[in-house]
Amino acid sequence: MELFDSFAALSAGQVVLLLVALVIAFGFECINGFHDTANAVATVIYTKSLKPTPAVLWSGLWNFIGVHAGGIGVAFSIVHLLPVDLLVNIKTGRGLAMVLSLLGAAIIWNFATWYRGLPASSSHSLIGSIMGVGMMNAWLEQGSAWAGINWHKATEVGIALILSPLIGFGLAAALLMMARRLIPARELYEPPHGDRPPPWWIRALLIGTCTGVSFAHGSNDGQKGMGLIMLVLIGIVPAAYALDLRTSSQEITATVEAARQLETELADPTLAGMMAALRDQHMADARVARISRRDGVAAAAVLESDLVEEVLDPFPRNDVVLATLDPVPLVKDVLASLDGRTSFAELHADDRWKLRTQLVELGASVRTLLRQFGGALAEDRRRVLAGLAGQLAKPVEYVPEWVVMGVALCLGIGTMFGWERIVVTVGEKIGKTHLTYAQGGAAELVAASTIAMADSLGMPVSTTHVLSSGVAGTMWANNSGVQPETVREIALAWVLTLPVAMGLSGGLYWLATLVTG
Repeated sequence: MELFDSFAALSAGQVVLLLVALVIAFGFECINGFHDTANAVATVIYTKSLKPTPAVLWSGLWNFIGVHAGGIGVAFSIVHLLPVDLLVNIKTGRGLAMVLSLLGAAIIWNFATWYRGLPASSSHSLIGSIMGVGMMNAWLEQGSAWAGINWHKATEVGIALILSPLIGFGLAAALLMMARRLIPARELYEPPHGDRPPPWWIRALLIGTCTGVSFAHGSNDGQKGMGLIMLVLIGIVPAAYALDLRTSSQEITATVEAARQLETELADPTLAGMMAALRDQHMADARVARISRRDGVAAAAVLESDLVEEVLDPFPRNDVVLATLDPVPLVKDVLASLDGRTSFAELHADDRWKLRTQLVELGASVRTLLRQFGGALAEDRRRVLAGLAGQLAKPVEYVPEWVVMGVALCLGIGTMFGWERIVVTVGEKIGKTHLTYAQGGAAELVAASTIAMADSLGMPVSTTHVLSSGVAGTMWANNSGVQPETVREIALAWVLTLPVAMGLSGGLYWLATLVTG
């Protein structure tokens, strides 16, 4: 296995650090399994479609399968929440402290909400933890926390997380009302009678929706752990994981061709002018920030004065950001690094890291261009640029099979333990009446469909939010009522997850930097 092969180049201390980091990362996936997947089995257990033990075993199996089928789009959507300068410096002590701090914070909050039996979102806790360390790092480095987040990507992720529970509530309620009109089967809208299982066709429907939610959960949530584990590996064993060493000579040739085509595109005066405008704006913003921090005046006051033209004092520059705003030299560097290469293994370890940095910065450059000026470009050109960025990202945005297998096992095994607390909340405490077959089926069908759609878009959503909201939506549509105290606790957990996770991860990261210097 490539992981064990890489041990030979590590000191004893680095081996211990790597093993501890991997235990923490895979531990997060285990907790994610019994915290979130309880949502998938709650309806089949409370409708007597399956007994608890076979239900969690079945759900664990489909979580395992879902991880393997889900791809890696969500994994790197999570990773790109961090600014590009942190991503290219991940092998520093602070980079490793960052990953361990955000994982630690997410685990603490997930465990706390599980202990209380609250179906809070693992996605929210993880994303809040990432934002917390990013903001703390920016505050320590630049004196401003706001520069520590890729706010464009954070906005995309935030919209997905906000809309998903609304979609779950609305669609589940609508689906239940539609079913009442189209499927006049009285037993479908009744709660279970004792321990008797439902009619076979209802049972098949509910087991099918449980399977769909479990598969979708594995495909979406499993990727979040993959992205963070890759940051751990890249930070501690950069020689082995900075680039995908399995990349074939044909794929390297395709990367070279993409770089050459991008060089041609960037030679166009229109694109060159757009990048120049972005660089000018960055330099002006840096001047404003420097003068504002030095003289203690508001940025608005600086802009209204002539101080922004001051050039006597050098102002702090983010060289990584500047590099992403000047992509032509990056393209030339990539072409020079790959000249005559048929395998990344031919590169010296330092050269692999250098090429990784160039590819990460180049991808960020194209994404920035499309984000800022995409509306001014023709659709064909936007597609070409996005395709080139995707090809150039392949050597650095990858996940080894053993990582996929490890995440799948941890998520599947985690599903089989500790599920009962969350199941009781979803099955008994959201609504005032027992869950009917139709309510369980509608909530899970909507959850599975919503998560599958998010997978196709590479967006992280919360299984917990979608399913819990779906159950509440069916209770509302059925005039069953909801239990206000439980709903208030769940809502409070949802509201607190982001700020608490941000505070925990930021605090852990600050302590880690004090220890490591």
